[in-house]
Amino acid sequence: MTQLLLIEDTPSLQMVYESVLRGAGYDVVSAGTAAEGLQHFRKIRPLVVLLDLMLPDRSGQELMCDFLELEPETNVIVVTANGSINSAVEAMRNGAYEFLLKPFNEQRFLHAVENALADGARARGQRPRHTTNDALISTFVGSSSVMQEVYDRIRSVSRSMATVFITGESGTGKEICAQAVHSTSHRASGPFVPLNCGAIPSDLLESEVFGHLKGSFTGAIVDKPGAAAVADGGTLFLDEICEMDLNLQTKLLRFLQTSMIQPVGAPKPHKVNVRIICATNRDPLEEVRRGRFREDLYYRLHVVPIHLPPLRKRGGDVVEIAEVSLSQFAREEGRSFHGLSDEVKSLFRNLSWPGNVRQLLNVLRHVVVLNDGPLVTLDMLPIELHHERERLASPFAPGATVEQAKPHITLDGLMGMTLAEIEQLVIEETISRHGGSVPKAARVLDVSPSTLYRKRESWAKTGKNGA
Repeated sequence: MTQLLLIEDTPSLQMVYESVLRGAGYDVVSAGTAAEGLQHFRKIRPLVVLLDLMLPDRSGQELMCDFLELEPETNVIVVTANGSINSAVEAMRNGAYEFLLKPFNEQRFLHAVENALADGARARGQRPRHTTNDALISTFVGSSSVMQEVYDRIRSVSRSMATVFITGESGTGKEICAQAVHSTSHRASGPFVPLNCGAIPSDLLESEVFGHLKGSFTGAIVDKPGAAAVADGGTLFLDEICEMDLNLQTKLLRFLQTSMIQPVGAPKPHKVNVRIICATNRDPLEEVRRGRFREDLYYRLHVVPIHLPPLRKRGGDVVEIAEVSLSQFAREEGRSFHGLSDEVKSLFRNLSWPGNVRQLLNVLRHVVVLNDGPLVTLDMLPIELHHERERLASPFAPGATVEQAKPHITLDGLMGMTLAEIEQLVIEETISRHGGSVPKAARVLDVSPSTLYRKRESWAKTGKNGA
């Protein structure tokens, strides 16, 4: 018999929960107040606590924090009314294992308890590490303040079953972040299964996620377990989640609610114990507004958000990452590099890095393969970085404002031009420096894109378009 602690102040609900749990073979200790619940907790140290967030004598959030301070491996399932979902999400971010919104069905209730007990027993059995930056550095490199916030968020969700939603530009390391969440959790010994939703044709994605049986469709020559089944006991990472077909989004939502999967061609579903982490380089709320992503699925997935900052916002991290990666690549390629020249460090700090960390790693690999140190110098860098360096020296470099550019403009080149001609020169040069993107140029010039479109249309009509 496994002992659970139930804290629910409504007598009728307490009786219902007790009946369901005992009917499933669980030993339950109940309390109606926070004080009584804390007293029982200190005595029995349960693996799992079922906690109503609305208690008469104290905040359920505060009580949960006390539990986790006393016994960090305890899995707390918070229970709250449907109108208090924000409180449940906040509890998940503070370390709750799972949340249940009233009313919920018996199957959902027992499944949450079963998963929490399984993960709790595994955690107490192996006494999982409480990771610090040292463990995270094995995958992430960087000590900037923005990355410290990312590390803190990863550690805060390590004991939870909460779905993690990672956002960030392409190349910022979203899969590395997902692996870090997995490796610092109680599921670290289980599988980590990544699936790129944008790289698989929509007609095959359902089979990739949920599996299929032999003969269920043309080409299904053998039974195939889907990623959700392979990830049983571990973590399923759904990258580029916003690329998922709307019909499959419906099935994913059902899976999240029931933990049941039904392979294509299978007569009935079966249950798996999987934690979901997803990621996208798009704005998920914008995808919801455009009707490309289900709103109910968004709120089910967007429990613990983690945003990875672009490399250009990480300060000195770019040099730190470059030096660590340079050392690794030099070992792999048998080269004698041991650092970056001061000029290269300065350039790296000032580049915009549109491809983020992925671009930086490609640059360093290029340098190491074609050169042999001992320092990375400017002449070793690929040609595209030299073009970027030239743009940085230009008064109309990407990201520069007109005010920032003024000290670099020589009047000799502008003398004799009308104010309208100077305006057109500035606008067209800024658009050109941003790859022809009018919206990007508008942000730099601090005007609306419609203003630039209108001016260019006017110039085209008068034959003065310099684009």
